[in-house]
Amino acid sequence: DILVDGKVCDCDVVVTCQVGDPVPLQVKLTNWSKHSVGPFALTMMPYQDYQNGVHNYELQDAITFVGSNTFHIDTVKPTKDSVYFGALLFLYTGDFYLNIKFHEDNCSRELPLSWLCLPSVHIRATEPVA
Repeated sequence: DILVDGKVCDCDVVVTCQVGDPVPLQVKLTNWSKHSVGPFALTMMPYQDYQNGVHNYELQDAITFVGSNTFHIDTVKPTKDSVYFGALLFLYTGDFYLNIKFHEDNCSRELPLSWLCLPSVHIRATEPVA
């Protein structure tokens, strides 16, 4: 589950926020399997989509994270949750997207790391209301 500014998000919803106001993020991983899973790393990466196949990930002058954009998850037991909190601060107006990826964080494996990507979250940063 992904919550942006306290609202549940899915790939069809555009979340609107104001430039200069921190936007709370919450990502909850629920283990529905019969076995414990982990370790994982959760990474959140903002980008702009230029609608021509180009994604701009160089947004250090437009967006900043309040806290970290990467979280390490040790183990999630069956039917349990692991919840991570953070916040984004938009410095300019525009349409932005947030990639949220889980990947195995176990360097002892001989196989390539596997990724689980959630649908991108669409966030529109607007001018503050005067």
